[in-house]
Amino acid sequence: MLPRMDDTAIIHPQYITGLVLAGGRGSRMGDMDKGLQLFHGEPLASLVLNRLAPQVGAIMLNANRNQASYAALASRLQAGDIDIWPDALADFAGPLAGVQAGLQHCRTAYLLSVPCDSPLLPMNLASRLSQALLEQQADLAVAVTGTESETQVQRIFSLMKTSLLPGLSAFLEQGGRKVGAWHATLDVAQVRFDDELAFYNINTLEELRQLESNA
Repeated sequence: MLPRMDDTAIIHPQYITGLVLAGGRGSRMGDMDKGLQLFHGEPLASLVLNRLAPQVGAIMLNANRNQASYAALASRLQAGDIDIWPDALADFAGPLAGVQAGLQHCRTAYLLSVPCDSPLLPMNLASRLSQALLEQQADLAVAVTGTESETQVQRIFSLMKTSLLPGLSAFLEQGGRKVGAWHATLDVAQVRFDDELAFYNINTLEELRQLESNA
């Protein structure tokens, strides 16, 4: 079913499924599962899920290990029922494999992906990305930060049509792994956000403690 438009040209949350990507190796964090690391006493994935849930109609989490821990975590969240899916590809094939898993199980017209290690993600992420996607008639909308001359594309923070699944699967089957390379095959709308801290992603324990001290 196609989304019903309103005067603000924003996709209603019921047509969007949120996907938290927690399927990485965490190699720069000593192979720890990043989504389960504590930030101000709460698992990173819990904080991300609770910020994402009000923006979408359904929510999923991509995890390749510790699924029981994520299921226990999800049962305690305000976010409600959460499905947990592993990659279809083996050997930690990267974030696009997690996106593929999300698209395979998505039951709405749109999927919004976010990383598990950005606990300050914007509360208006879905609305702003959806407005740009509709206005520009794009396949995918992605957040960007920084200045016009020094733009940082936050590629994991992206809203996409669920119909992109066949093309993504073909890209992965041909050995593609880089998110930017896949985006280059699509019509992409970029949405600038002023708050760079909201997109800070934590790769090491040192970065985690640093963000804790600043947030």
